[in-house]
Amino acid sequence: MSDLVQVQDLTRVFDVSKPWLNRVIERLPKALLTAVSDVSFNVGERTVYALVGESGSGKSTIGKMVVGLLPPSDGAVEIGGVNLVTEEDAEVIDRARTDIQMIFQDPYASLNPRWKVGDIIEEPVASRGAAPEGLAEKLLVQVGLAAEDAGKFPHEFSGGQRQRICIARALASEPKLIVCDEPTSALDVSVQAQVLNLMSDLKDEFGLTYLFISHDLTVVQHIADKIGVLYLGRLVEEATPDHLFETPKHPYTQMLLAAAPKIDGFGREVEPPQGEIPDPINPPTGCAFHPRCPIAVDRCSQERPAMRDLMGQRVACHLAD
Repeated sequence: MSDLVQVQDLTRVFDVSKPWLNRVIERLPKALLTAVSDVSFNVGERTVYALVGESGSGKSTIGKMVVGLLPPSDGAVEIGGVNLVTEEDAEVIDRARTDIQMIFQDPYASLNPRWKVGDIIEEPVASRGAAPEGLAEKLLVQVGLAAEDAGKFPHEFSGGQRQRICIARALASEPKLIVCDEPTSALDVSVQAQVLNLMSDLKDEFGLTYLFISHDLTVVQHIADKIGVLYLGRLVEEATPDHLFETPKHPYTQMLLAAAPKIDGFGREVEPPQGEIPDPINPPTGCAFHPRCPIAVDRCSQERPAMRDLMGQRVACHLAD
């Protein structure tokens, strides 16, 4: 199976400095925040690649760079063989971007409250020409809503129904890749299951590829074909769900799994995660996780570990084996 998405050495740095005059008066240097640092991964066609990690680990920033909402500071993003960073032909980039859609975290904030649902769903197609008659109604039925809902406004729906509308809008332009930025985090657990089952069915029906961003390990365990674990903007481990949950190699992955709630975990005693996430404006030298790592050695604070293959997984840790 070929790769639809290839992300190579992706980096994004934000300038969070105070205004120039304040810096001159206070004699402060520029403050640069590295949100994503040298991240590389591939997403196979018709598969689900999940990115997980704590808040602030760079998951959403990567998603926005993949769809083109944010330009990377360095690195490359290829979709279907087209490098969206270096390609200069606007027509080629435009064609490539028609194959990409995004489902946002907040289903209400991403819907125009003044537009009817039918207009919202048809917008990706209408912006490039006339939308086929009945497109919105057909897609609403496919995502489990009624065709009559096309004449309603977003505020008339529940959170789960709004997310279904967002999914219908994403499907309107017949994309190959959908970036899902925590699409179920704002929903109740029972509604989460419905939306995830719907997304899984649509993936099989339309041959979709998902880049699925989540902080919930239990969600990605059941939907993902491959999982990438992020820490402080760096990819520290990549594996299939079976490998990751049964034999996690990186200490950070082990900490995440130990802290995750378990149905049979009543009364268990788990060592709470140690320390806090370092300041991304002034990250630690070497391995970013070494200040919190229980097995860190001197080498960890001096040398940044490279991603390497280890027993069917990729891991960035000097001591993983």
